Amino acid sequence: MSKTESEVIAKGAVVRRQNWDSWANSKSIEPHKSVGILRRTFAFSGPAFLVAIGYMDPGNWATDIEGGSRFHYDLLWVILASNLVAILLQILSSRLGVVTGRDLPQMCRERFSKPTAIFFWVIAEIAIVACDLAEVLGSAIAFNLLFHIPLMPAVLITALDVLVILLLQSRGVRLLEAVILTLIATMGFCYLFEIVLSHPQLTPILHGLVTPTLTNGSLYIALGILGATVMPHNLYLHSHLVQSRKIGRSFKEIRSALRYNAFDTVFALNLAFFINAAILIMAAAVFFERGKVVTEIQQAYYTLTPLLGTSLASLAFGIALLASGQASTITGTLAGQVVMEGFLQMKVRPWLRRLITRSLAIVPAALVIASQTGNGVEAENHAIYNLLLLSQVVLSVQLSFATVPLVLFTSRKSIMGKFVNPLWLKVLSWAVVAAIAGLNAYLIFT
Repeated sequence: MSKTESEVIAKGAVVRRQNWDSWANSKSIEPHKSVGILRRTFAFSGPAFLVAIGYMDPGNWATDIEGGSRFHYDLLWVILASNLVAILLQILSSRLGVVTGRDLPQMCRERFSKPTAIFFWVIAEIAIVACDLAEVLGSAIAFNLLFHIPLMPAVLITALDVLVILLLQSRGVRLLEAVILTLIATMGFCYLFEIVLSHPQLTPILHGLVTPTLTNGSLYIALGILGATVMPHNLYLHSHLVQSRKIGRSFKEIRSALRYNAFDTVFALNLAFFINAAILIMAAAVFFERGKVVTEIQQAYYTLTPLLGTSLASLAFGIALLASGQASTITGTLAGQVVMEGFLQMKVRPWLRRLITRSLAIVPAALVIASQTGNGVEAENHAIYNLLLLSQVVLSVQLSFATVPLVLFTSRKSIMGKFVNPLWLKVLSWAVVAAIAGLNAYLIFT
């Protein structure tokens, strides 16, 4: 091992020790004390599940439901391809955090000029607010559907989730991970129930997974699925979350940690893939098969009961939507703290940080709802749906500002030492970055 590589590993170990106690007031987990592969795997598992919830937020619901109801199973391969891209980028993010002991925002602050770092911080904050906007809208719609609360009061109620998040943060990272896993399981069971009721056909599903098909009409929805799946704030967050595990400073221990984190990422994001695919499959089997194009979440909720013959279908849909909004809110809050502390070295009280982000998200939602007052429920729902799609476009546009630094840093030997991206991974990563940038440019243009 060269001197440069040794310095990288040693420096990363020192920074990790400094960062352990700053993570959400939590006690660090020590995987090296776990005996056996299963116990050690469990000790490392968790960070990717917190990240994965961002791939199942209400923004994904809008694109998946419309994709299934319009184009049957034709866009399942897009969900699969987007998931593979997400796995690649999240593994790079976890590698950066484990090897260097720094998260992506910290690396940007240290490696870029101050004006550049501030610019990247502003872009990251816009992305987080856009993500939070989707969570506000998703949770508000769920409250409206399940408890018949009007949309405006429902939007305002979402501000109260700060109390729940503060309580969870004070109890440590493991409780957060357990809550997130419970919410993911809730969504999974609800959609498994929906699929059982809808009786989808296996052969068209398999064909949609392995046969890339795009038309002029489906291209826009396909780009929306990509934008809703790969989210920039998850890349910032994952590089920080992996530091909640104490690992040794030797080459062997770091290499082992990278492998366990890669497995955690693959497992968690594949679970997210199955839930996203289930949403599209349900929409295709229920709505497309009956000639109904669904362009609003509320429309899907109200038509499930008459189409499937049981009110439990709509109930399961609403519960899964509420779980999605609340789980995404937790990870969005954590990402906001990581971004502000990393880019600016500014620590803000969690409740204040949460209040600022949620307020910035609530304002456009409240304004859109207020602008539709007197125009009827249908106009209000349509405006909310358009705002939800807009939030996904904003996220998609911000993605390149996170992926370019991530690939740049993990491809530099001076930063990563012997854990630098090999040539094949560099080529693949830059190809993905270029494809994302090109598709986003096309999305904005169209």
